[in-house]
Amino acid sequence: MANERKSSLVSSLEAAAAKAGLAIAAVTQGKSFDGRSTAIFELGLTAKEAGGRSLKLEVSDAFNLDKPDLLHELEAHLAGEAKRLRNPRPECCVTLGGLPVAFGRFEWPFHRSTSGADTYIVHGEMHLADGGAHHLHARVAASVTLTFAEIVPAMEQPYAETFVYNAVRKTVDMGQLEFLKSGNRQPVPVTTRYYSRWQNKFIFTDTDDAERLRYLLSKVYWLSGVLGGSQPVWIADPRDAQYLNTTEADLLRMAGDEASQGLMRLEGEFAAATPALMARAAEYQRALEASLDFTKPKFNEEMRAGHANM
Repeated sequence: MANERKSSLVSSLEAAAAKAGLAIAAVTQGKSFDGRSTAIFELGLTAKEAGGRSLKLEVSDAFNLDKPDLLHELEAHLAGEAKRLRNPRPECCVTLGGLPVAFGRFEWPFHRSTSGADTYIVHGEMHLADGGAHHLHARVAASVTLTFAEIVPAMEQPYAETFVYNAVRKTVDMGQLEFLKSGNRQPVPVTTRYYSRWQNKFIFTDTDDAERLRYLLSKVYWLSGVLGGSQPVWIADPRDAQYLNTTEADLLRMAGDEASQGLMRLEGEFAAATPALMARAAEYQRALEASLDFTKPKFNEEMRAGHANM
């Protein structure tokens, strides 16, 4: 019976991947944090645009994709992943504060908390991706309450990756995640405050046009200019639209405005850095350093010197 379920899972995922222009390169057996069997899919673009890049999708062996709502969401997720694979560094994004980061080593799917709390947990890492060799990173434990889990179609990677990554970025924006060379896992609470039941959508940050424009320029500077050798990056990314509380169309509109100013070169939904944008290197380096400093714990200097009234 287990083999039949796995065969059905592979067939369903293969069909969904094909719709997105992706092909399964390999399927291997894995194990979740709590010891459950998982299926690990390596996916790549069927076209040559990905330059040999691939992505990993890990789901529970027993996961049933036969439900129509689950299949539709999976297809939407894979369609987004197919376009991200065309980025020079598909695992990278930027924060509102101007930090380029790379996500990796997430141990999907969610598992129940081992501390007795009524939460689901997923572990992962986020690395500072500015092209340096400093190895600064944050090991994270993103937690979702049982109440919050009720609004998620399934506690599996394709249905949760976007809002988990955005919750991690939001936690960095609030100065509550520190980048270190080593260290313990840092908590990232994913609560109902990030979800509007009235609007039926996730809301992480209310931004205006000025903030979204700064974000786009920072994204193109770091991901195209610094990390990608001025190759184009996907501008109309729904993951960014969710993070910024806007739409893909609005992001494209603003990118078009900047292209007319010579700061990026627009190619459909993708944009590449121009020499004019790269000339602003000092500005983006200052923003990076300020954002890193904001994430460091602050101490009362009088208490540090032993002058506290205790």
